[in-house]
Amino acid sequence: MSVQGALARVIRSTADRAATAEAERCELCAARVAEEHPHLYDTGAAEVRCVCGPCSVLFADDGAGEGRYRLVPRRRLRLPPVDTAVLGVPVGLVFFVPHPDGTVTAQGPSPAGAMRWEVDAQAWQRLAGTVPHLAAMAPDVEALLVNTVRGLDEHWIVPVDDCYRMIALVRHEWRGLSGGGRVWPAVEQFFRELTERS
Repeated sequence: MSVQGALARVIRSTADRAATAEAERCELCAARVAEEHPHLYDTGAAEVRCVCGPCSVLFADDGAGEGRYRLVPRRRLRLPPVDTAVLGVPVGLVFFVPHPDGTVTAQGPSPAGAMRWEVDAQAWQRLAGTVPHLAAMAPDVEALLVNTVRGLDEHWIVPVDDCYRMIALVRHEWRGLSGGGRVWPAVEQFFRELTERS
C-alpha cells in the first residue's frame, strides 16, 4: 500500500492550516468541514479523505460504500512499552499498520516523506499474542505508533491520520542532513499533545 497520496493530502492540509481552514471541504458532499473533522480511508486509492460529520455517519460500522471507504476511528490508547524490536524495523520513530489480508507495514518519517517496510506477518502475530490490544486494531485505519528517539518510550494505538500528521510535521520541520534543531522538539511536542480517547 502506498501512502504517498494520503501523505500529500495531510501535508497540504497541515502545512498552512490557518490559510486553508476556510477552503477545507468534505470530499464527498463539498460542505465546509471544521478544523477537527472525521476522515475516511479510501481502500481503492489508499488515501485518507476529509469528510464532514453527517457524511461520516454513513460509513460507521462499515455502512455505505461497499467496503471501499472505511471510517478512521478516533480511538487513541497509550500502551506500556511494546518490544517492537522483534519486528525488525531499524528506526525509533515508526508506525505499524495491519491490513485485512494479514500483512503489516511499517512506516517512518523522513525529510522526503514516508519510508515503508513490509513486516514479517508471523512476527506481528506473535507480538499481538502477547499484547492483546494489537490484535484488536482495526485494519488499515489504526496504527501502533512508536517513538523511542532521544530516550523516549512512547507506544500508542492511534488513528492512521495521526500518523500521517506526524509524517507531515517531520517533513515540514526537517532542516539539513540531520534534521536541524526544530524537528525533534516538534516531534516531542506532537507526542505530548496526544491524549487518550475512545
